[in-house]
Amino acid sequence: MTVPSRSLVLNAFIYPAGHHEAAWRYPDSEPHRVTDIKLYQEIAQKAEAAKLDAIFFADAPVLDENIRYAARHRLEPITAITALAAVTERIGFIATASTTYCDPYNLARLFASVDHISGGRVGWNIVTTSVDRAAANFGLEKHPVHADRYRQATEFVDVVTKLWDSWEDDALVVDAESGLFAETDHIHPIEHKGEFYSVQGALNLPRSPQGRPVYVQAGSSDDGRAFAARTAEAIFTAHQSLESAQEFYADIKSRARGQGRNPDHVKILPGLSPFIASTEAEAKALEDKFNNLIQPAFSLQQLRRIIGVDLSGADLDAPVPKDAVDATRARAAASRHQLVLDVIDRENPTLRQLLHRLAGARGHKVITGTPEKVADWIELWHLSGAADGFNIMPPYLKGGFEIFADEVVPILQRRGLFRLDYEGKTLRDHYGLPRPESLYTAERNRKASA
Repeated sequence: MTVPSRSLVLNAFIYPAGHHEAAWRYPDSEPHRVTDIKLYQEIAQKAEAAKLDAIFFADAPVLDENIRYAARHRLEPITAITALAAVTERIGFIATASTTYCDPYNLARLFASVDHISGGRVGWNIVTTSVDRAAANFGLEKHPVHADRYRQATEFVDVVTKLWDSWEDDALVVDAESGLFAETDHIHPIEHKGEFYSVQGALNLPRSPQGRPVYVQAGSSDDGRAFAARTAEAIFTAHQSLESAQEFYADIKSRARGQGRNPDHVKILPGLSPFIASTEAEAKALEDKFNNLIQPAFSLQQLRRIIGVDLSGADLDAPVPKDAVDATRARAAASRHQLVLDVIDRENPTLRQLLHRLAGARGHKVITGTPEKVADWIELWHLSGAADGFNIMPPYLKGGFEIFADEVVPILQRRGLFRLDYEGKTLRDHYGLPRPESLYTAERNRKASA
């Protein structure tokens, strides 16, 4: 194993009350603060002090049907990160927004605005939305099928990219002496007409400090991998084994290379939810405490959402019913569905054990142990070609994140795996990504050199 040329990427992935489904019931959790922006400002400032790359916010345009048993309400993330940018200076912010249920022009303007406000510290987590019920919130009779959503997403990102590039970097002149405010030949209507969208443009905002916000993507299906290889600059993924993570890592890097991209400019970031304590026994007791707080009705509903089978009548302490699960294999197109099947095949758990496995982080890796054990695991995956970094998923807030920042990050810094200080000001700087040239500048330069 050799040390990569760049340090780890570490994002703090924030979820209402915490990533364990019973987090809100844990005594040190703060579920009453889910809509308190000061909570997230405190976390952002703590993460910035630890020199993390970014704060990551998931989102969905629908109320989770499991609100009866867990904290599943949330602030709209683009709005929230504007407030976080105001109390920080360097840390980045990644907000999720759907290509299925947003408008390209409005979304381009929102992200460009917050990139200006933050000084270039913003990323867009591009999702197509997997929740069928979202359709009814937007006047649609049904949710588009998986392949159609990705086809629409491809065009959506193309439109947004053109809008972000529609002002060339030198378009804004502001020369009071000559009276020239903007070079209009360098502001371009995009004149897009496609299968899903017709957008005239240009954007009513100059190019942002990063040129474009960082493109982030979550999804490991075949469609998701193809989309990521073309578009994503950071990929949030879920893996339970080193071998699975290595396969995904190698595949995405190869696909990106096949698209003519530099694979170093596509960061692979698995999710990691750590239960941390001074000893192994204490950490295991902490995880057990959380798992003993789960509501089986909630957990079974989560499992049904992932694999499409209702096991609510099954014996929790008997092995997972193989007949029912085997019937789902042919339609396991979604990456999380396949991940659950792999756990069942590999470990033959009881239904209760499977629910506990998924309760911690919905299929992402859960590590239980001392700060040194967590750091060892991160180092192994990073140096074994499995990850460029990680999205850290605290089991509860704020304490579940604070112990990682206070106890694990210093170990990674001492080992030379993570930065001691920020070297740049933008999220692209943190990730080691180039500032992209405007599509229109590139085209003008090509014509000039022809």
